[in-house]
Amino acid sequence: MLRELEEIWRRAQAAIAAARNLEEIEAARVRFLGRKGELTQALRRVASLPAAERPLAGQRANEVKEKVERALAERTGVLRGEALTRRLEAEAVDVTLPGRPVMLGYRHPLSQVREEIENIFLGLGFSIAEGPEVELDYYNFEALNLPKGHPARDMQDTFFISEEILLRTHTSPVQVRTLERLAPQLPVKVIAPGKVYRRDDDATHSPMFHQVEGLAVDTNIRFSDLKGVLLVFAREMFGPKTKLRLRPSYFPFTEPSAEVDISCVICGGEGCRICKQTGWLEILGAGMVHPRVLAVSGYDPEKCRGFAFGMGIERIALLKYGVNDLRLFFDNDLRFLSQF
Repeated sequence: MLRELEEIWRRAQAAIAAARNLEEIEAARVRFLGRKGELTQALRRVASLPAAERPLAGQRANEVKEKVERALAERTGVLRGEALTRRLEAEAVDVTLPGRPVMLGYRHPLSQVREEIENIFLGLGFSIAEGPEVELDYYNFEALNLPKGHPARDMQDTFFISEEILLRTHTSPVQVRTLERLAPQLPVKVIAPGKVYRRDDDATHSPMFHQVEGLAVDTNIRFSDLKGVLLVFAREMFGPKTKLRLRPSYFPFTEPSAEVDISCVICGGEGCRICKQTGWLEILGAGMVHPRVLAVSGYDPEKCRGFAFGMGIERIALLKYGVNDLRLFFDNDLRFLSQF
């Protein structure tokens, strides 16, 4: 037994010394001290020796076990130190090297245009109002003079959630909600920027896009006030030489109504491919608030009047930056976005 223990110790020494990494040192531990290890099996056989031999064999077996454990611990410490040194060398940083440049983020072009629109109207005395994107049919249509069955509903391809709940197709519902909340307070001057949803998807349309609704209500508001506000907006947004043109149109929630054009931002009104040689570009729709819209919102149309307008932020951005495909704003292509 004593000779066997000496042989086990020599094999253990050789295996431990030959271990090159922590996996190999663990394999050596299992080989000699594991449940079925060589030294463990030898310790179990001590009990079967003659009584006279047991004390010496047991003592020697325990001494060998302690030496193996000590050798394992020492080699493990060395290997861990070597592993740490290699890791530190691999992670070493040369502090004399120049720092890596950090890429700066930029606001999305649509966010920039929205903020610019807001700042223009805030400067004109308007405040910002918000409303829900998941809207009731009443606020999206009926309160805006679009009762069920009205043909103009078909102009707005609507995402219906249920018969009475939908994704708003414009920000005009905020107009009604604001008037209801403030009635009969005067004056009212708000803009309502936000997301809207329609079933469109092509180079000039998106199923989700952004609009800004504008509303002003007071006792003596006239159509000329509307034109003046929009002219200031156009010149602030597109330049001081921008001209404005209003064409008669129809919207159920305004009367009279107009489509608003600006002189072409590309050719300055001379005529080009972008404006189809007309010299004009359409930017928004507007008009005087329909008396019925005022009445259902809690205002007396005999005592006050108002104007409203609505524009697509994407449309303004397309014209401002000369972009010809709306989808570029939503593709998240850094080559495009970094230009802004």
